[in-house]
Amino acid sequence: MEVQIKNNKIYAPLKDKWLVLKPEEEVRQNYIVRLVNSYGYSLDQMEQDYSKKINLGNLDSIKYDIIVWSNKIEKLNNKKPLIVIECKSDSIIIRKEDYFKGINLSKNIGADFFVATNSKQTKIFSKTFKTNSLNTEEILDIPNNEEAQSEPKIKKLLQKTNDFLREDFSKTLFKCHNIIRNNDKLSPEAAFDEISKILFIKIRYERANSEHQIFSEEAFKADKASYEKYKPKDGKDFYQFLFDQTKEDFKDDDLFEPTEILRIRENSFEAIVKELQIYNLSTTSDDVKGIAFEQFLGRTFRGELGQFFTPRTVVDFMVDVLDPQEGETICDPCCGSGGFLIKAFEYVRAKIEDEIQVAKDKIKAQYYTEAYDKLSEKEKAKVDDQVNNFFTKLNAELDIYNSKGRMYKLSRYSIYGTDANPRMSRTAKMNMIMHGDGHGGVHHNDGLLNVNGIFENRFDVILTNPPFGARVEKTLKISEADKYTDEERIKKYRKDYGTAYDEALKQVNDNIGKPLLNLYETGKMSTLTEVLFIERNLNLLKPGGRMGIVLPEGILNNSNINKVRDFVVSKAKIILITSIPQDVFIASGATVKPSLLFFKKFTEEERKEYDKIVKEVTKTINTTYEIRLKKIKEDLAKKGKETLSVEEKKTLKAEQKSIETKIETEIKALVKEKFNYQIPIAEVEKAGISTTGAKIENDLEPLAEEFKQYRSENKLWNTLFKDIKYEVIENQIYRIPLAESNVTAESEIFYN
Repeated sequence: MEVQIKNNKIYAPLKDKWLVLKPEEEVRQNYIVRLVNSYGYSLDQMEQDYSKKINLGNLDSIKYDIIVWSNKIEKLNNKKPLIVIECKSDSIIIRKEDYFKGINLSKNIGADFFVATNSKQTKIFSKTFKTNSLNTEEILDIPNNEEAQSEPKIKKLLQKTNDFLREDFSKTLFKCHNIIRNNDKLSPEAAFDEISKILFIKIRYERANSEHQIFSEEAFKADKASYEKYKPKDGKDFYQFLFDQTKEDFKDDDLFEPTEILRIRENSFEAIVKELQIYNLSTTSDDVKGIAFEQFLGRTFRGELGQFFTPRTVVDFMVDVLDPQEGETICDPCCGSGGFLIKAFEYVRAKIEDEIQVAKDKIKAQYYTEAYDKLSEKEKAKVDDQVNNFFTKLNAELDIYNSKGRMYKLSRYSIYGTDANPRMSRTAKMNMIMHGDGHGGVHHNDGLLNVNGIFENRFDVILTNPPFGARVEKTLKISEADKYTDEERIKKYRKDYGTAYDEALKQVNDNIGKPLLNLYETGKMSTLTEVLFIERNLNLLKPGGRMGIVLPEGILNNSNINKVRDFVVSKAKIILITSIPQDVFIASGATVKPSLLFFKKFTEEERKEYDKIVKEVTKTINTTYEIRLKKIKEDLAKKGKETLSVEEKKTLKAEQKSIETKIETEIKALVKEKFNYQIPIAEVEKAGISTTGAKIENDLEPLAEEFKQYRSENKLWNTLFKDIKYEVIENQIYRIPLAESNVTAESEIFYN
């Protein structure tokens, strides 16, 4: 069966007539075709624009887009339907919160399944769980016609919730991993790389096509047959051709080397495509594929690849403490698998979604009143259309592909990361995509060097866990290979970042052939990577920016690198030190006992205040010892008959050094006294994870709440961006900062 369109009309087989071609009507007819072709239902089991008398408040009847019965007899006898389907245009994001009426109405007429769909998304909900629509369970799929005849099979489908799908997807990824290891005899890490490549191919295909076109075994074979007809004799195999297209589409993300190929047999590729074909990575919920991919990552990397990641409980705590806001830029220059970036992305996204939901609830309260219940069905339909129109405009804010939306800006302009390991940078990108995107700012690059938007004075928030114990060799020099040479992208970045980007390029371009350690003041004090990354992060932060970093316990108290601590306290305030049990990282494969340190880079005012205090204190202390030091220098400079003996010179030099040390110590003490602030220090015994990785009590959660209160009371930093509220005034949606009490001419109007 196919959809028929001609002369701006579309054929509706359930009505046996041609209708005006509208976006929602096209969605409806496409879904009817899918019910026939993919699910095996017959037209005599369905009805379009089904009107049902109901008893729900003052609502007498309701019209449904599509109704499906389990068989023709059930329909003829007007028995309870099996499936209720509501069709929407592509401009509407399918969110269960918006279908509170449809879900409840489908329950009221006894349907087991409620489907909300457009050409890009389909969400399926079950009536069998909680009656509160906010707790309605999303499930994997509706039954096909054969399953619809079996009550046990229907019940089994109703149990396939997101929890089921998440676990199932994770198991499927492991199965794919094993296919490669068994068929192609690749190492665990090489097998993981191939899985990543196939996932990127699948994502590319499913993003480019409509919601119902999954990268399946059938689709692969059909496309392969078409390709074989025109493939030149020396052309690549089709699956390698697909990978080349994928590399081209993702080339701006530096995912793969231009010469990279799929390193598995075609039959392995097909077997994996078949395993993954029940999932559409373009539409599967982020919390399903994201968590499943994390589970796969955790077991694969920790168990087989020798990598370890910051435990989720620690990541959650550090993000909660720093409380990133919408509009702030966030970075992790040692991003690994992207855990910090993902959590920060989700944290800010949740704030945006909550604000949108509050706006929707306010609109529902404004329009669905007692007066609404007294309206005629025609008048109610008008109100419903108006509410849906408002919801459409609000949902556009959450559309990651809407260039004017809030989610688009969060995804494209807020999240940045680098990792020196190409496998990890690819993994971080895939992980970000699985969690809802935001991967564009993640690069394969040395975290100590500038790239894209990652350069000095750029970031509001930095969250990172740098490598411990490694050292940067003094012989390591910046080379021509470190230069960024893609002129097309340099032009783009220059447009995005202005003259600051040209300055950023100088970090590498002006230092070719020089030791990398020379880029950092702390390079003269220590070659430890964690020390260099402390300075790197402080450089990346804007004045007043915030940093959370995982460091070995006592790194700033180590007597061997006291100068590092002096450097840090001259650039930033320490706002919290948290000692956590070593157990937390043992579960991830690490052996060093860590601390979580939080800093706030000086604001311009704090910088001036600190420099002024240092200048005044230095002058005061130097004056105290000025006369004696001058006399020592004069004595050491004596010549001729007044020349001192070797022993006398040795004594004077020792005294001079002692005085200079005393001056340095007294300056530090007096600066600390005058530039004094409280440093909260906390030690937790349990951090949510045991040595075996089991979930236990988490003392970090109440500590985060306690710190938020402390931070607010002591005004450690101000939220830089005002919360947003939405108002409906004269049938327009206005977005207004909460500080404003009235709509003004300057208020931003969305969608005239």
